[in-house]
Amino acid sequence: MSSKPSLDLQGQEYEEQHVQQVYEQIASHFSSTRYKPWPIIERFLKELPDGSVGLDVGCGNGKYLAVNPNVLIMGSDRSLALTKIAARYHPHAAIVADNLALPHPNSYFDFALSIAVVHHLSTPERRIKAIQSILETLKPSLCIEKSQLVTDHRSPRANGGRALIYVWALEQKSSRRGWDDGHDQDIMVPWVMKEKASNDRKFHRYYHLYRSGELEMNIAEAGGRVLDSGYEKDNWWAIAARDQKLD
Repeated sequence: MSSKPSLDLQGQEYEEQHVQQVYEQIASHFSSTRYKPWPIIERFLKELPDGSVGLDVGCGNGKYLAVNPNVLIMGSDRSLALTKIAARYHPHAAIVADNLALPHPNSYFDFALSIAVVHHLSTPERRIKAIQSILETLKPSLCIEKSQLVTDHRSPRANGGRALIYVWALEQKSSRRGWDDGHDQDIMVPWVMKEKASNDRKFHRYYHLYRSGELEMNIAEAGGRVLDSGYEKDNWWAIAARDQKLD
């Protein structure tokens, strides 16, 4: 019997304890610290053609849902508490959903966001599967030959749907955290909630810190191609489209 199902179950149970349950408990406090859009994400959303329909997978409190009033976004998150907060952004919607089992039709959406989500998955297989699940929801490319691919990621009709993915970087030597090459990539990060009537409460969330080039490699393994990528504020990011083999 293959060991993969049991390993996947272990990963799911680990994330339930060290990611999902934590966000349920810190949702309100976490949301109060997440209100300003990051520049590259804001630009990505505002450059979308009017009428575009997309996903925000792991939408958290929904702060990106209303950045561009001319597009429609379906948000989803594993946290019920955060989803309830995100639901305030009408006419957009927010539902509870698992990144590895998205309840959306494949080949349908013009764009997708995955901001600070994939790094919470605890095995390489689950991280790749999460990216693949997102890519499969995107409209396929209209190009047949590789020579015809348009490298400008702002050309959605040529490249099909596009996903913008952000993950925490291992290379944060200049940040207050001080992580860098050689540090453990799988870590627990504290979240402290200050409470007036009692001692502060501390929670620990699991993160996988991505090293340079790892996100691009995961996208390729998930059946995607990278249109653009870079580094911003301690995060690696990439804009990806479906590869022909997924179409």
